Amino acid sequence: MVRTISTLIGAAFVFVLALALFGTVKTAIQEPAAETVEQVFHQHPADIDLPSAGLFGKFDNRQVQRGFQVFKEVCSACHSLKYVTFRDLAKIGYTDPEIKAIASQWVIEQPSVNPDTGEPATRKNSPSDRFPSPFANDVAARAANNNALPPDLSLITKAREDGPNYVHALITGYGTAPAALKKEFPTFSTPPGLHYNPYFANLNIAMPPPLTADGQVTYTDGTAATKDQMARDVSAFLTWTAEPNLDARHAAGIAAIIFILIFVFLAWGAYQNVWRDIKH
Repeated sequence: MVRTISTLIGAAFVFVLALALFGTVKTAIQEPAAETVEQVFHQHPADIDLPSAGLFGKFDNRQVQRGFQVFKEVCSACHSLKYVTFRDLAKIGYTDPEIKAIASQWVIEQPSVNPDTGEPATRKNSPSDRFPSPFANDVAARAANNNALPPDLSLITKAREDGPNYVHALITGYGTAPAALKKEFPTFSTPPGLHYNPYFANLNIAMPPPLTADGQVTYTDGTAATKDQMARDVSAFLTWTAEPNLDARHAAGIAAIIFILIFVFLAWGAYQNVWRDIKH
């Protein structure tokens, strides 16, 4: 008797769930939710085809160095690189004297303590130090950026979908809302202090356009510093900060594939040799 009642209750519960699911699916088909402005006008970045992309990708150190120059002169005023040390720059071709000079001349110094007074102080950066944050803490960062918190850029190309392409598109994608958007969504607006960017998730971003004109950075290698070129270069640099050992990983992967192919060929040959007499 108890088993029968339990079975009936279970069957009733499953029926109610199925009925609810059917009603939800029916409503979704007959009355689909209206598309939001973000769904209609959010754009996806184009592929900038960096040298590091793909199975055989490899960093172009000259481009990565140019990207570091863009970060230093443009981005470092607001964004940190807390997972990167100055001595890591050796991996992209900087010499030890150059790294020491970069570290010691960096505008933001390392937080420290005065050994004589115990008061907070700062000291010059050394090659073993991580890149210092431009702000003392998140509160100070928000206070200086209209209550927006600039993200750390060390892993930004890993943290965002289609990372390098996203960074390039975001930097170069600022503009004004198109007339079609205003027509289809008349209530949409870009609030004061924000900027329209179709590559940002909700179309309005707090960060002002970081690259405002060609030649904003003067490259030491003589490359023409157009806005597109600077955006590509800093995207390459941030791809490197997110995965500085990419070249070695690709080389190891290719070597592993070659080894596996050779092993398979040898195993096939051994199989043919061992079973040759039995087969014949």
